[in-house]
Amino acid sequence: MPNTSPSPSGRRAELLAAGAAAVTVVLWASAFVSIRSAGDAYSPGALALGRLLAGALTLGVICLLRREGVPPRSAWRGIAISGLLWFGFYMVALNWGEQQVDAGTAALVVNTGPILIALLGARLLGDPMPPRLLAGMAVSFAGAVTVGLSMSGEGGSSVLGVVLCLLAAVAYAGGVVAQKPALGSASPLQVTTFGCLVGAVLCLPFAGQLVQEAGDAPASATLNMLYLGVFPTALAFTTWAYALSRTTASRMGATTYAAPALVVLMSWLFLGEVPGLLTLVGGVLCLAGVAVSRSRSRAAARGTAPGAVPEPRPEQAGDSAR
Repeated sequence: MPNTSPSPSGRRAELLAAGAAAVTVVLWASAFVSIRSAGDAYSPGALALGRLLAGALTLGVICLLRREGVPPRSAWRGIAISGLLWFGFYMVALNWGEQQVDAGTAALVVNTGPILIALLGARLLGDPMPPRLLAGMAVSFAGAVTVGLSMSGEGGSSVLGVVLCLLAAVAYAGGVVAQKPALGSASPLQVTTFGCLVGAVLCLPFAGQLVQEAGDAPASATLNMLYLGVFPTALAFTTWAYALSRTTASRMGATTYAAPALVVLMSWLFLGEVPGLLTLVGGVLCLAGVAVSRSRSRAAARGTAPGAVPEPRPEQAGDSAR
């Protein structure tokens, strides 16, 4: 029987994609802590615009240094849609929604996003839905629900807030699915940079609020806004695009279920919010579900090299998120 184990180069590509996904999840989890701090001084639109401007500036400088240039015409449709939905609308809706509902309710609603990504990916991109992916997403979603219920406060939710968080989840899913085809002809850095620019242009009507609120905001809130732009936006969205270009949208969406567990840990470390037993159980379920969804069957493990054919055999690309 011929040896069909992954080649060293294929294994390296798999590890790089997994590392990129891990960086993304950690930084996105840290964003929830920073949003809570900056959101006390900045309105939703102003915070989104400040974050996007900081991210676009950072990415623009990197693009100039690397001489990336303008993406090809074939990538612009996906870049424009992801920029409008994910970088623009999603950030404003999420910031606004989190001011209307408690953190637990926001987490519950927004975590429908990976499920929507899987459904849209199967419908529009032809992503396969292997049993391990479905089982892992089910376990992780149960964990996210557990974390959300344990964090929900009494009387802290509104219909408007729930609707805004749901719209944010839909925009997130649509942006990811639109971004995937663009990565077939443009680099992850190009897709992220120009998507961020599109989102910033969409948020320009909030420029007046940003200038006014920046004059009154404490330095800590402004620094948190800049952190959101440089790390959870510029860096994390680029590593996300890098990993997404090497696997399916459904599998990448499932990976983000590790975020609730990390949010619990970071809130404990940086905000002094000691999690209860139910919260810890939910976090463990989230991580266990991600591990299942990113694992490979024995047949897949004997397949060809990871990353060699990212579509339609996603089990061979980026299968280890940690």
